[in-house]
Amino acid sequence: MASEEELFANIDALLAEEPQLPPPAERARLREAAGITQARLATALKTSTQTVKNYENGRSEPKEPRLSAYQRLLNGWAAKYPAHGAPAVAPAPAPAPQPEPVAEAFTGPAAPEAPAVVEAPAAPEPERPAARPAAPTSRRPAKKRAAPAADSRFPHGPLAVLDGDGSAYGTGGIVLDCPATTVPELVEWTLRESGLGAAKLNRYGKDSDPLIVLTAAAAVKLGLPERLEGHEQRRSLRLPEDHPVVKQVAKAKWQLTQRGFGPWARIYRKVQGRERQCVQLALLSWDALDERSWPGVAEMEPADVARVLGIYAQRVITPRGSTAVSGLELMTALRPPTKAVQDPETGNWVSGYNAGSLGTEPMDPAPPEATAEHPVVVNSGWTGGFLNEEAYQWVRSVDLLSDEECTLPYAVGLDLNTAFLAAAARLVVGLSAPDHFHAPKFNPKIPGSWLVDLSHIELDPRLPSPFTPDGTRPTGPAWYQTHTVAYAQELGYNVAPLEAYLRRETGAYLDPWHDRLKNAYVDTLADLGVTKDLDDRAFLAAMERHKDVDPAMAAVLAAIKATVKGGIGKLRERPQGKKYKEGERWPALQRPTWRPDIRAAVISKARINMHRKLRNMATMTGLYPLAVLSDCVVYPSPGDSPLAFLPYAASGKPQPGGFRLGPTPGLAKLEGVQSMLWAVDLMEQGYNPARHIKGGDAVLDEGE
Repeated sequence: MASEEELFANIDALLAEEPQLPPPAERARLREAAGITQARLATALKTSTQTVKNYENGRSEPKEPRLSAYQRLLNGWAAKYPAHGAPAVAPAPAPAPQPEPVAEAFTGPAAPEAPAVVEAPAAPEPERPAARPAAPTSRRPAKKRAAPAADSRFPHGPLAVLDGDGSAYGTGGIVLDCPATTVPELVEWTLRESGLGAAKLNRYGKDSDPLIVLTAAAAVKLGLPERLEGHEQRRSLRLPEDHPVVKQVAKAKWQLTQRGFGPWARIYRKVQGRERQCVQLALLSWDALDERSWPGVAEMEPADVARVLGIYAQRVITPRGSTAVSGLELMTALRPPTKAVQDPETGNWVSGYNAGSLGTEPMDPAPPEATAEHPVVVNSGWTGGFLNEEAYQWVRSVDLLSDEECTLPYAVGLDLNTAFLAAAARLVVGLSAPDHFHAPKFNPKIPGSWLVDLSHIELDPRLPSPFTPDGTRPTGPAWYQTHTVAYAQELGYNVAPLEAYLRRETGAYLDPWHDRLKNAYVDTLADLGVTKDLDDRAFLAAMERHKDVDPAMAAVLAAIKATVKGGIGKLRERPQGKKYKEGERWPALQRPTWRPDIRAAVISKARINMHRKLRNMATMTGLYPLAVLSDCVVYPSPGDSPLAFLPYAASGKPQPGGFRLGPTPGLAKLEGVQSMLWAVDLMEQGYNPARHIKGGDAVLDEGE
């Protein structure tokens, strides 16, 4: 006979078991009998409509705490709507729900759309899942643009963050139940059931592949190491080919890209017809999200990580690697290289060049536009010099400081918002290969590289030369990008090029890239309380506190800025790795977007824009800068604010032509304030005050 202790142990074991739900078909019958839609039930359970569908067709089961809540609801409905002795199935007129063709809905062009999926976001549900403490949500003071209509093929947004308990946190606060226990199962679930992905940004482009971000716990659950250790650079780390997970992927007939299974892994099968099968994974504990570009994001809760990346995906692009990689990919997504054209002879639709894009084939630069290790230079024995179109790194000589300047109490730093992005606006660049010309007549409308002597141009030594990054006067003929030579002409000097490499086909390739990133930057600043309608005093106050308003949105803003500079830098990506030898081609050269001439055009225009403002400021105010570093300039000031020295009209409005405060690209914000004695001391030691004006060891990113 069993003892009392054994009986109680058996009862405790029964109590510990998870609640048992009725069969899937009965769940659907009870909901329909109560007159509740799947979307409304999803709102009550703080999940998605698709997840409720999965519960009712047996594809997945809920987990705690949602499991107990769902059972309580079903028990209540069962008491109200008994089956009257009939089997627990749906009534005859409504046959038992069959698994819906979810795979076709996400991969095929003619698949039926999932009904009622868009109802859930419209419900007044909180932005966070109930299981997580909600972070404060910012409210934009300014009027928002109308949100674009959701794509019914991707009802759950572009990405999800998977935790170790199988919860996949998506955008808008939804939580999906992911049953996968291996990487191949995760890929299948993502493509067949998750409803994740994003529509193409251009009619001729491609949809964005779904992104699954793995927490450390999720990585371990899937058989991956919690951290990826090694002595190489982080970006080159990857799992060895004999790792069990890599073998699982291959056995399941999936493939990895050449970069292998690293912090950003792309898993795919070759396209069959129009069907694309590709999933991207990002591993948080493998440093997929660089702290410099995504400050604090890797340490956030999964729901908050999903919010940050989801907003970035909506406003910029679904992340595809580092922010630099995403910036470059955004160019191609907005200007696809090909489009469908009809063959006049056969009438068939074939792939053709998309006008205004960079095409599909990589293009070698002209020798002066290349880098010293490039095959074009090494194989030709080129010794004619190179373009040196870089951002400013200039400090005025202390000998040129006046007594009046030295007695001013403050040094105030101004930083131009996304100066490279502002320079990309309406920037005409070359689209075809360069042609070589001897003694050409200068034309400011033709993008290219010009060999010209600008050493005869005499300018105020209290300003940096506009023709060199270090601000020194040129000493003889040198290669310049079109904008630099055009500025010499604008200053009233004669220019007589000796040689040039010019491009016949041109276009404003970066315009859509500029427009999308500008909107993303301005909208995100507005979410942080920095709007266009603020006067200068209110703008400075809003900028002082904007990072504290919402850390998640502040991280989005940092990522957008990193996308701009990193994307421009990627246009001239240098070889990496100790094994590289000069003259060898490196992987970046295989991209049509390896275009150092376009990078030079952006930086040249940004530097010229800076000098034009410096010159106008000297004319309007008599003030000259102490130092310039990239997009930051330091001025001596009678007060501890830019308001003390920026030029204003009698009406109180900023004078055009000089530096102006504001939240849009090209306008300025306060970078930092120090004493004038501090600035002069740094200058005497040969340091650049603009590099340190913010305080601490702040170093500005100069675009590479």
